[in-house]
Amino acid sequence: MKMPVIRGVIERRILVNYMVDLDIAEAILPAPFKPKAFNGKAIAGICLIRLSHVRPKGLPAFIGMGSENGAHRIAVEWDENGQMREGVYIPRRDTSSKFNALVGGRVFPGRHYHAKFDVKEGSGNYHIAFKSSDGTVISIDATLANTLKKDSIFKDLSTVSAFFKAGSTGYSPNGNNFDGLLLNTYTWDMKPLEVSNVQSSYFENERIFPKGSVQFDNALLMTNIEHEWSSLPDKFS
Repeated sequence: MKMPVIRGVIERRILVNYMVDLDIAEAILPAPFKPKAFNGKAIAGICLIRLSHVRPKGLPAFIGMGSENGAHRIAVEWDENGQMREGVYIPRRDTSSKFNALVGGRVFPGRHYHAKFDVKEGSGNYHIAFKSSDGTVISIDATLANTLKKDSIFKDLSTVSAFFKAGSTGYSPNGNNFDGLLLNTYTWDMKPLEVSNVQSSYFENERIFPKGSVQFDNALLMTNIEHEWSSLPDKFS
């Protein structure tokens, strides 16, 4: 899928991250993707992102659109012309924008489900939740923290930050193809969150993730990041 370079601002991006057994992640992922292993686990999660001033590059910011969005993702790697590449596979996308839901898979990469978002933010506290048109739900309550969760698989903030920064390439299913998208951020600054509650109907679905195969690991915050998205050549299943 070819689209113009899109520019905008990530006002808020929360990454809700889970550890998944490698064999389960391998069963979920379509070829050519394989889970990117970290300390013997696959890393998956949900990106909860509020966008503003989204418009084709070169147009003024005031005409841009804004929306709340959720993307379920799995860190992956794949062979490309004899070289190992890495990024994320995005099995589903959810959005507050009816326009994005309408044109997803035609103008924007991958199908977008329309969802109703409940967002409350202030003084370092975050409540983000949504319920999608097909009944998928997620909810997280978190507070800005000084350090990464002590029992995280990543051990420190610099390690987890580097892991996710490397995953700037994303592929979403679209029929027999995978639509590719490259994220270019002008700055990269992650902060840890202390989570008091997290729920996800996707990761709690034992038909996808058998009991004991998935565990919440950590949550991270990014704010006020100028960025660009550009399309990549499709991959074929």
